[in-house]
Amino acid sequence: MTTMTTTATTTTATTVLDASGVTMRFGGLTAVRNVDLTVNTGEIVGLIGPNGAGKTTFFNCLTGLYVPTEGTVSYKGDVLPPKPHLVTQAGIARTFQNIRLFANMTVLENVLVGRHTRTKEGLWSALLRLPGFHKAENASRERAMELLEFIGLQDKADHLARNLPYGDQRKLEIARALASDPGLLLLDEPTAGMNPQETRVTEELIFAIRDQGIAILVIEHDMRFIFNLCDRVAVLVQGEKLVEGTSDVVQGDERVVAAYLGTPFEGAPGADEVAEVEAAEAATATPAPAAPPAATTPDTPTTDEEDTR
Repeated sequence: MTTMTTTATTTTATTVLDASGVTMRFGGLTAVRNVDLTVNTGEIVGLIGPNGAGKTTFFNCLTGLYVPTEGTVSYKGDVLPPKPHLVTQAGIARTFQNIRLFANMTVLENVLVGRHTRTKEGLWSALLRLPGFHKAENASRERAMELLEFIGLQDKADHLARNLPYGDQRKLEIARALASDPGLLLLDEPTAGMNPQETRVTEELIFAIRDQGIAILVIEHDMRFIFNLCDRVAVLVQGEKLVEGTSDVVQGDERVVAAYLGTPFEGAPGADEVAEVEAAEAATATPAPAAPPAATTPDTPTTDEEDTR
């Protein structure tokens, strides 16, 4: 793994993400309730909780896929617009729980798609192949190759994404997210389905990304992974933040143990209510995008990369 070229970063910790009072309702059901969370520069923050706790719903509120019913989400002091591509332009990128690569495009092309929010040339420049377009295209390819070298896939740049091993596909998703040059990276279960060796590689990659000055917020079910990785951990239960603190604080909290062992909380929703919330989320989720036509240039918007997506 090589070091990415980045601009100089300050050593003073500042708030990158500030989510205040975020609430998300689907009809009469509340999936996320009054959640506050901050992420500072140089931090890796974990978000954990039992299935159905509202973790991915909260992520979707942060990235503009959902418009919170209540509350605000700010990035570096500015309230974010509820549009995924504008959130990406502001400086937040994400990966998804399920792999969303363009399977029939090459590894390099997948990363180039992630550059579209940082490409200034417009449609006419691309169609007429103006000098500015060629300059931007070359710069995007150079940056994409730099990212592939950073994650160790430079030798597979011309391979189709669908032919990569599972662990490499996960790394490619991270590279594509990094292609938008974010200040904050959101990772939704980055080690899901990985073996222990792949998990260790992912942990090292996340530390390397943090060392480049990028703040990270990560959802994960692997408790050992999350507690080894994160500076702070927040726990969601039934859509509410139960506790937040260092790994030692969270691991020692009896309420967290009870949540994972299934001890009922007052007012806990039943299985039918949880299923109804999950169905409501699925109904509003963005469908997986189709691959763009062959003539697509890196600055063509895609629904897949609004945050990277």
